[in-house]
Amino acid sequence: MERISTPRHFLMCRPTYFTVSYEINPWMNKTIEVDTDLAIRQWDTLRETYLSWGHTVELIDPLPGLPDMVYAANGATVVDGLVYSANFRHPERQPEGPAYQKWFADAGYLTHTAAEINEGEGDILVVGDVILGGSGFRTDPAAHRELADLTGHEVISLELVNPHFYHLDTALTVLDSDPAHPMIAYHPAAFSAASQQVLADRFPDAIHVSAADAAHLGLNAVSDNRRVVVAPLATGYAAQLRAAGFEPHPVDTSELLKGGGGAKCCTLEIREA
Repeated sequence: MERISTPRHFLMCRPTYFTVSYEINPWMNKTIEVDTDLAIRQWDTLRETYLSWGHTVELIDPLPGLPDMVYAANGATVVDGLVYSANFRHPERQPEGPAYQKWFADAGYLTHTAAEINEGEGDILVVGDVILGGSGFRTDPAAHRELADLTGHEVISLELVNPHFYHLDTALTVLDSDPAHPMIAYHPAAFSAASQQVLADRFPDAIHVSAADAAHLGLNAVSDNRRVVVAPLATGYAAQLRAAGFEPHPVDTSELLKGGGGAKCCTLEIREA
């Protein structure tokens, strides 16, 4: 089928203060030096890629002392113009939730302060008319119920079992969000057996991505339904995307990977009503 790009509205945060000053996922190592200038250059390339495709990119000001604020996807979830705030599990990141919520409130959006632990689009991904909710490491399944009640959308809970894939967006890409033909890619071994069965039943045409490509956070990718920003080292995944009619566009975010995030982690989608 012909893949058709759709305009997107993104929020991003420049990695001005990016470093690895604590360890809350297996990717983080405080003993490895971080080149913040390189991280900024890679982030700039990602942002410029979106702009060159005609997408809208807005910016939230980075705050000192919040090195992971660059991972904007974790800051909130926006469905039908309603903002569901992040409520981070780890104390180091907890101030990010209110910072992102304030940005949305100041921009005129209706925001809802989450009662349950959730890490925004890190664990909440919209696929057509349904929402996929990750749990197992960061987000509490109770947040899935809270989000379903808030939005009226079905939320499908998926359990992650490998700490290297601590967020849903590290193990699964939403490739086509059109309700008429939703499509995803995922790494099966990142999920419990029960969740693998749910994914197989709900998305029988999904792309199954290898352990080698998933290990480069290849699935932490961003699609506009045709063009897909993907990690350069995830070459097998890129070939699978081409075979399915998508256009993979490698963008290097290797410096930001030291904090456990790639292109998707840096990109929060604003879905209007």
